[in-house]
Amino acid sequence: MTAVVPYPALLATVTDVFVGRGVPPDRAATAAEALCHGDLTGVTSHGLVNLTRLYLPLLESGRADPAADMVVTADLGASVHADARRALGLWSAAQAVDLAAARAARHGIGMVSLRGATHIGCAGFHAARAVPHGMVGLVTSNCGGQRIAPPPGGSRPVLGTNPLALACPAGDRHPFVLDMSTTVVPTGRVRAAAREGRDIPPGWLAAADGTPVTDPTAFDRGEARLLWLGGSPETGAHKGFGLGLLVEVLSALVSGAALGPASEGDADDDIGVLALAVAPDLLRPGFAADADRLFGALLDCPPVDGGEPVSYPGRPEAERARWRRAHGVPLPDELYEELRGLAPDLRAAG
Repeated sequence: MTAVVPYPALLATVTDVFVGRGVPPDRAATAAEALCHGDLTGVTSHGLVNLTRLYLPLLESGRADPAADMVVTADLGASVHADARRALGLWSAAQAVDLAAARAARHGIGMVSLRGATHIGCAGFHAARAVPHGMVGLVTSNCGGQRIAPPPGGSRPVLGTNPLALACPAGDRHPFVLDMSTTVVPTGRVRAAAREGRDIPPGWLAAADGTPVTDPTAFDRGEARLLWLGGSPETGAHKGFGLGLLVEVLSALVSGAALGPASEGDADDDIGVLALAVAPDLLRPGFAADADRLFGALLDCPPVDGGEPVSYPGRPEAERARWRRAHGVPLPDELYEELRGLAPDLRAAG
């Protein structure tokens, strides 16, 4: 069963929860929007289910500092190096993209290399902040010192799920937003299946000998590992692993954040983030018209007989978000009651 909650009420509730933990109101509002983005778009593995499981424990344990602000440690105009100082990543990643976009408006490109971050939530939410400025946004994030997946042929984990996201204007259409882990799925999807008591498809997890594992609870028992995009060495796992390393280089090696393979601990602390904004209209005329033609041509591609119309990443999620903004956000009853435990005044629609 599900409860449908009006989006403004959900956003206000989560904002108040963060404010109650010491996060300044403007930052709390951005963090709430970033967290609710998961449920608004249907990416529930990175949504409100993580409020009590991840973000509040980060604040309550001191691993995240609710009052911290990003400090710029090097400023070269178009490129900036900064330390998030354990600020709530849901907010500091957005702050980094906003700064990158401001620099891109002056230089055509803006880059913020951020160390000392905490979990940023949906990378696509942050990358898409560049789109209203007519810019392309790129966000990469490593997982700090956390190690989840071994390299192809390796016997121990070395990297996290290392997500990346790219967002681009698409004319009058919903923007293109690619938001992906470099493993086949993020850990959140495995744990969601475990909570729901359902098996997962072969190809998500494997035992140490490569045998497919369909029991999602095996992951947290340490009996299965996440696979890289591409699956096995025979089907291209080196490509997913290479993308994971690409994210590690851009996010952590450049910024000086924790390096997963070289860390002594195994916690997702000192996360590294790269925020990049590109302003193509400053570089040459016609970008907006070309973007309109590109994504229009994709939508014009005929589907396979009897199939669904062709789309592109970000468009289905934006359509879902538009409907849920108007009609409410569905939440599983357990999650709804969990939120009501934090905010008793929260009410479902109707």
